[in-house]
Parts: sequence; C-alpha cells; structure tokens
Amino acid sequence: MPPTSTSKITSTKLARIGIFNRFDLVLHLPLRYEDETKITKISTLSHGDCAQVEGEITHSEIVFRPRRHLVCHLKDSSGVLTLRFINFYPSQQKQLEVGKKIRAMGEVRISHLGAEMVHPRCHITRDDAPLKEAFTPVYPTTAGLSQVALRKHIQAALCELTMPETLPVALLERLKLSGFADSIRLLHNPSPQTDLATLLQRTHPAWLRIKFDELLAQQLSMRTHYHRRKNRTAPPLPVHNHLTRQLLEALPFSLTAAQQKTSLEIGRDLQQAHPMHRLLQGDVGSGKTIVALLAALQAIENGYQVALMSPTEILAEQHYRKLHDWLEPLNISPTWLSGSLNKNSKRLAIEQIAQGEAQLIIGTHALFQDQVIFSKLGLVIVDEQHKFGVQQRLTLRNKGDDPHQLMLSATPIPRTLAMGHYADLDVSVINELPPGRTPIITKLISDSRREEVIARVRHACLAGQQAYWVCPLIDESDTLELQTVLETHQRLTQALPDLCIGLVHGKLGNADKAQAMAAFKVGETHLLVATTVVEVGVDIPNAGMMVIEHAERMGLAQLHQLRGRVGRGTAKSLCILLFQEPLSSLARARLKIIYENTDGFEIAQQDFNLRGPGELLGARQSGTPILRFANLNEDVDLLDRAHAIADEMLSNFQQEAHAHLERWIAQKQDYLHA
Repeated sequence: MPPTSTSKITSTKLARIGIFNRFDLVLHLPLRYEDETKITKISTLSHGDCAQVEGEITHSEIVFRPRRHLVCHLKDSSGVLTLRFINFYPSQQKQLEVGKKIRAMGEVRISHLGAEMVHPRCHITRDDAPLKEAFTPVYPTTAGLSQVALRKHIQAALCELTMPETLPVALLERLKLSGFADSIRLLHNPSPQTDLATLLQRTHPAWLRIKFDELLAQQLSMRTHYHRRKNRTAPPLPVHNHLTRQLLEALPFSLTAAQQKTSLEIGRDLQQAHPMHRLLQGDVGSGKTIVALLAALQAIENGYQVALMSPTEILAEQHYRKLHDWLEPLNISPTWLSGSLNKNSKRLAIEQIAQGEAQLIIGTHALFQDQVIFSKLGLVIVDEQHKFGVQQRLTLRNKGDDPHQLMLSATPIPRTLAMGHYADLDVSVINELPPGRTPIITKLISDSRREEVIARVRHACLAGQQAYWVCPLIDESDTLELQTVLETHQRLTQALPDLCIGLVHGKLGNADKAQAMAAFKVGETHLLVATTVVEVGVDIPNAGMMVIEHAERMGLAQLHQLRGRVGRGTAKSLCILLFQEPLSSLARARLKIIYENTDGFEIAQQDFNLRGPGELLGARQSGTPILRFANLNEDVDLLDRAHAIADEMLSNFQQEAHAHLERWIAQKQDYLHA
C-alpha cells in the first residue's frame, strides 16, 4: 500500500534526525525525562525544578508590557504559581479560563515576584484523573515533529519489534549484562522506582548494555575488516638485506631499540602473502622516516615500486631531499611528483613510473591522479595519514595489486582511541627519541611582552642559532584580530635590521617556498617567519628557538608538532608561546598541558580527556561506525570488554556476531511506511 502524503511528511521529518526504520526508532533514546507520576505542592517548588503541579485557575488575563502575553495564576492547597505564555493561541486562552482545573508541567523560576513557569505544558484534568505510570521521555526532535508524535511512533515500534538477543547467554552471564530488549524498554518507559540520576548520567545498567552493544558492533565491524584483509593476497616481500644493510652501514647514526623493534615488525608483515595494514606511531623527532625507508628498501629489493605520499608539498619535498641524500650511495634516485611540476617534468615522471624505472616515488595528492599508473606497486607509505581521507588512501592503494600499506603518524593516538577506531590496523610505536636530543624548554609569555621576545630572538640569532616565528594567518581578518605572517615579517624586518629574515607561507609560489627553505637550511637565513606549513617534516638541527603567535588559538597536537621543529640538534632549545589575554578556560587548560608536558603521548591523552576524539581522528573517521551512545572518555571499561569479546565472538559465535552486526551496522530497508 503506497504511503499517504501525511506519512511521507512524517518520514521526511524523521529522516532529519537520522530515523529511517523501526530499529532506528527504538534506538532514538531520550535526552531526559519528566516526572508526571506525581503531583508536587506549589509551596515546595524550588528554582530550576521540572515538576508537575495541579490546581485551579484563579486569574487569567492578557497583558501588554513589555509585550503581549498571557498571565494566569494557578492555586493549590499550598500556594499560588504564575503561568506565563508569551506565544499563545485562543484555544489555550480558553483552556486557561478562571475556574478550570488543570495540570501544568514545566521548569520553575523563582524571583522576587514569586514562583512561575514559562510556557508549561498544560491540560484540563479532573479530581480522579490517574497519574502516569512511568517517567515521560523527552526526545531529540526537529521542527514540525512534536514530542507527542515522536512518542507515538516510538511506542508503536516497541510493540512491533521483537528485538531478539544477539549475545550468547554464556557471554551475557559472564559480562553481567542486562537483556537488550528489557534495557531498551526501560530507557523509553522507566518506572517511578528507577533511579533517575543514573538514567541522566547514562550509568544505569540499561544504558551500559546499549553502550556495550554499540562498542561491540564497532569492534566486530573493524575486526571483520581485519580478518578479511588477512584473506586477501599481496606480493610477499622476503628480506634480502642487501640495500638495507648498505644503508645502515652508511648512516652517521645507529637505530634506537624502538626503531629496530618496529622495523622488524614491519619487515615480518611485508613477508606475508596478505597486505600489511600497519600504523607506525612515533613522537615528533622519533625517527619514523628511517624506519619507513627500510620498509621501502625491502620492497625495492624484491623488484617492487614504493609510493610515499605526504599531505603538503613542503613535507613531501623535505622527504625527497632527505631520502635522496640517504639513497645516493645506494645508486637509487627517488622520483618527485607534485602538482607544482612543470608539464615536461611531470610527463617524464609519469612515464618513468609507468615503465617501472622509478623505484621510490615521493609526492603529494598528485600520486593518486588518474594519469599516474604504476608498473609494479608493492608498498604505499602515507605520512601524516590522518590528514588524508579514506577515499584518497583507497585510490592510491587501488593503483597496485593490493599493495602493502604503512601509515605514519606523529600525532600519538591515546590507547582508548586506538582501540575504538583503529582496531582494524596493526600498530607499531616508536616510544623513544634518538640519543643526543636536548629537552625543549617551553615558556608562556603574554603578547604585551613582545619586545622582550624580539630582543631574545636577536640575541639567539647573533649567537649563531636560527629561529622560527610562526603565525596562524596569512591575510587580514576582520573577525580575528591576529598578527598576520606578512605583517609580522615586515615588523620583524624593521625591528631586526642586522638579521636576515625569510618568509614562508602557503600562498607563496613553490619555487619561492623551496628557495626560502633551502636558504634557512644552509644557514643563510637567521630567522624564518612562517605559517603552520612548517608544522611537520622540517628538520633544521641549528634551529634552536621558536616563537608561536596566538598559541591560545591552536590545538595541542599542532602546538606539539610545531615545537618539535626545534630541539633537533645538541644545543639547548626554547619554544615561546605568545598568547593574548583574556584567555578562555579551554585555552588556559591547553597552554597548561603543553607547558607542563613534552611527551607527545601524554599530551595526546590529556587532549583526548579535554576534548574527546575530535580532530585526533581526522579524516580517518570516514567509513567507520560513529558512536552515538558510548563515550570513549568515560566508557573505557566497556570498550576493554568489547575489544576482548569481539574476536571470541567471530571465532566461536559467528551466527550471533553476524546478527549483532546486522542489528547495528547493516543498512536495513525496513522503512517506516514501505
């Protein structure tokens, strides 16, 4: 039977709040509850209470100051309450005539004029009218969809759906979880005996069951992808140790224990006949690049090509220059491919890639353009992987015959976030810095002391050090009163005439950008004024000082990345965070964390505690089940249990695991009015 026009309108409104089928309806859980199971005496009301009162209308009039509104007095045996309606209809005015007995539900405000409710929900009642038997749920909704209509749809779905159990009885007993259907029904219709505080805090056993099921579905989904990948085929790349041994012998440093460990983990993965999908985490300056290069050489030794993709041209070019220097003694020349190459250079690079002459290809998004065809792609390395979307990484992967993938991240991922959103990956961690690195001193200085900071920069540069001065914007902004990089460069040039001051920002031409970075690298430039394009990958050992403008407006991960551009040599390094007052409480908390911590993993954990997953996930979140009910900050115990149970279910309870995924993840076609 075709849907009526009314049902079509309702379906459209339900779709606005993410409801497409009956199961979506029963999972549309209340934000809060109203207690219509009892009547509260007017004399006992307190400011902020949400309560139901009952009495007789003793006064009703329309007043015009400050604007037209309806004012009524409701009297019970204990006192009088004012009811105020700023927007009202004639029918409401009739309902609230003097002498009518009504029940009113709303939030109480108490002022010098007494107690009142503004726009309470009212209905005419009688002495023997029964009270509600359960708390009244209040749902998230949208314009044109009333609570009454939403409750009606949800109650109908609760009656129609059987909601069978998807967890094995043995697991339910072991985990001490309540039943799924019972939990859902309780959350929609809690009895007056239910502890309302635990419902609102989402700590009630019914809430714990729903959150556990959601986390388990997420874990099952990602572990299923993980096991499917193990069944796909990829070229096995055995260890030959010719090029890798030559490289290690030629390097002027030795690998740290953590670098050796992670390199062995990656090497073992590459030897398998299924695609590696490994995330290599390491703090700023921990040496991820050399570990990635050893993996690349293992692929090259087996006759395969390697693609290394970076999110910015500056970072990609830094990789190209560094790897070129390391690989030159091995008679390997990396191929450079970016959008800024001229037509002939780009055509030549694309031909070399297609013909297999290019062994290691380094570049930006240009690597996954349609015209780039690899001859024999065996390994894809993605740097700062969270800055790429899932589709971008998939496009590059599809250019080979399911090549191995190594993703690098200098933004450490807290354990709970890794478990919650990276359970489909293998993870390696470089948890130590190379020897000889000196700790970076961090200072918080108000913008009012800018002249002192400029003098300090001058002294450091004339003593032989180099410095960065980082600004957040390029152009003037009417809404954000920030120092721009262009203004700052001009002012510092005037204030420091005895220093050579360079300039780098995203709108600079690529040739000018490269020239400015090269001059800074060889020491021709004392001070480099830059935007956050220098956030990652820039490695200048002589740069021992950094000033960051408007640090209060930057995220912790970005501040830590920027700070990591100094402290790469043996001299003492300093990072000055310039801030403008007044500071918000969040900005103050961020600056306190970055001031007190230098460990990127600790900073990431505190950032996670402060703001939740947020930008730590970056574009990686696309395509992953979004958590609606569970909170990775608060529900760590539930996540641990879901993480532990997922593989057990996939191995021993496959039918139940499939049913659980069907319930939570699958796109069912059970539309409301089909």
